[in-house]
Amino acid sequence: MKILITGAAGNLGSLLTQRLLAGPHELRLMVHRKPVPLDLAGARHARNFRADLADPAELAAACGEMDAVVHFAGVLFAPHPERFLPTTNTAWTRNLVDAALAAGVRKFILVSFPHVEGETTPEHPASGRMDGAPASVHARTRLAAEQYLVAACEGQAMAPVILRPGMIYGRGVLMVDAARWLARRHLLAVWKAPTSVHLLALPDFLSCVQAALESPNARGIYTLGDDAPTTLQAFADAAARQWRAPRPWRLPAWTFRAAAGAVETVAAVFHTRAPLTRDFVRIGMASYAGDTSRMKAELLPRLAYPTLAEGLALLDGR
Repeated sequence: MKILITGAAGNLGSLLTQRLLAGPHELRLMVHRKPVPLDLAGARHARNFRADLADPAELAAACGEMDAVVHFAGVLFAPHPERFLPTTNTAWTRNLVDAALAAGVRKFILVSFPHVEGETTPEHPASGRMDGAPASVHARTRLAAEQYLVAACEGQAMAPVILRPGMIYGRGVLMVDAARWLARRHLLAVWKAPTSVHLLALPDFLSCVQAALESPNARGIYTLGDDAPTTLQAFADAAARQWRAPRPWRLPAWTFRAAAGAVETVAAVFHTRAPLTRDFVRIGMASYAGDTSRMKAELLPRLAYPTLAEGLALLDGR
């Protein structure tokens, strides 16, 4: 297959590229400003392609002669996401979907998350609905992108595939690496109220994406997760033990909101990145768990890491 990967210079995009390089596929790695990692730049079956998601003409060239698109690209770590996410999450995805349809792409994979259904729990899991009312701007704008993709593909040859993974953990996942750095300095903290999360080990996530690409029948929404939803607090405690770090602090929820507001204000004034925003906190405090039966039936019948107990070793490293 000829596969276009957007956001190939980003975290998950570069990790998927590394996974697919071992196979027979030809990869077009779409970047904008940030270059792909050096270990991918000279890969035999991969070619860089610079394009702007805001420019339909550039996207037409990027999608040309491609069999499939995997869409990761977006903007994170900037202050006031409510001002730009309707563009970067939704309008840019519309541009890419339109370009892919016009180019005759056969499959479009949008990487999303279960938060688009709003608050869910192990007792009332996310089930692949598209009529949710999530509180966070990140989730609302991604849901709008999902809805556009499905509507645009109706009656068309291009198959829409939406992957909604839970919290992805493993070596090289930036959020986990950041948590390890904080934990080892006794700076990692989490709010007190238990928050349901559905984990997914990085190798299993990459296997799901590859299966979605290679399966001729993959179509629609897949909620991705392991066999044992847990809580963010339990995950943080288990990870800290694995890292031989102190147990994370338990702080009131308002302290995280206040810290996010301060980070956003500083970033806006000095035009710097904002690793924490109020909308990040909002989406982080939303419980989520999903029904993964369709994932197991059509993409990945057996997980390599079915629970955190099996996957803890993936948290070792730097």
